[in-house]
Amino acid sequence: MNEPQPTSYWDYIQTEQLLSLQHGLGHESDLHNDEVMFIVVHQIDELWFKLALRELIGIRDLFKNPHVPEQTLSSAARGLKRTTLIFKKLSDHFELMETLTTRDYLNFRDKLTPASGFQSAGLREVEILMGLKDEDRIPLGSEGSYLKALKNPDGTESPASIRVQARLQDTPTLKEAVQDWLYRTPIQASTPGQPRDAEVVDGFIEQYLDAYTQDSAAFTHQMQRQALTPEDQSRLEKRHLMGIEGARRYLHALDVEGEKQAYTKRIRAALLFIESYRELPLLAWPRDILDELVALEQAMVIFRQRHARMVERVIGRRTGTGGSAGVQYLDETALKYRMFPDLWAIRTLLLKTHQLPTIQHPEFYHTVK
Repeated sequence: MNEPQPTSYWDYIQTEQLLSLQHGLGHESDLHNDEVMFIVVHQIDELWFKLALRELIGIRDLFKNPHVPEQTLSSAARGLKRTTLIFKKLSDHFELMETLTTRDYLNFRDKLTPASGFQSAGLREVEILMGLKDEDRIPLGSEGSYLKALKNPDGTESPASIRVQARLQDTPTLKEAVQDWLYRTPIQASTPGQPRDAEVVDGFIEQYLDAYTQDSAAFTHQMQRQALTPEDQSRLEKRHLMGIEGARRYLHALDVEGEKQAYTKRIRAALLFIESYRELPLLAWPRDILDELVALEQAMVIFRQRHARMVERVIGRRTGTGGSAGVQYLDETALKYRMFPDLWAIRTLLLKTHQLPTIQHPEFYHTVK
């Protein structure tokens, strides 16, 4: 057995090589501190993206298995928590960037044209792995395609474009793997493939909708007693009826067409079931996973919003160096780039414990699989 060779801190983390990379397009000695700071922050960002990507790949690989043992979910929850913290650290970097005045940044901004932060292959890879589809992307600007923007200026493939195209082939996405896992959730002790599973799921949804309707009606009547005018009472009643119809459409996945409708309906019922009966041992870790996914997406939304505010503070609403709409583009990504909308939507429908439909076969959920 070979003995480990003695090493040093600087060799282990490649300190000298790392510290020699802050020269931009020239020599570091010729750069102002503002530009070196700009380079360092973005280099650190790319390292954070690398670490986030590694965590997310490991989590995706766990969930893409046809059977995910409950005991392994703790490592997935820990990985999601770590990734959430990474995006919080990324958001913190913008505070340092805001030490730049507009004039400070304009002094070297022209060097970047037509480069842009949206050429970050690391962030594009994270988005792809999370489940963002190409057709849902917001156009960046004059280049017409984010894949084209990742190529070299002469149109040839770059390391960035090669990495991102490889990630596009790396399936399933985290969203797809998690959805497949949720689809297999036992609902009232019934699982997909069992003869009456669809009937059991529909029965649970209808029982839940009955309880939800009663709760909404009681709340509406309480609000109507406080209404100042008949018109207010009418608006509250209309809102109640629209909410009940919206809940029915949502839980029966009537907003989804074709083969995906039954699949989506079972996933939404599973989310409702896990959130509602989270105290049951078999559902404890799944509920933690859902919480961590929400926390991660929230951290990513805050990261995008924080980015937009930093850019607006430093350069206003100028066109981006890569031809994008700048702040407008960043704001739109914060609104639209949401990979797990059902995890958020289901919270509108949750009920108090005593209002929940009776759990069938509770003993099924007391044995961790």
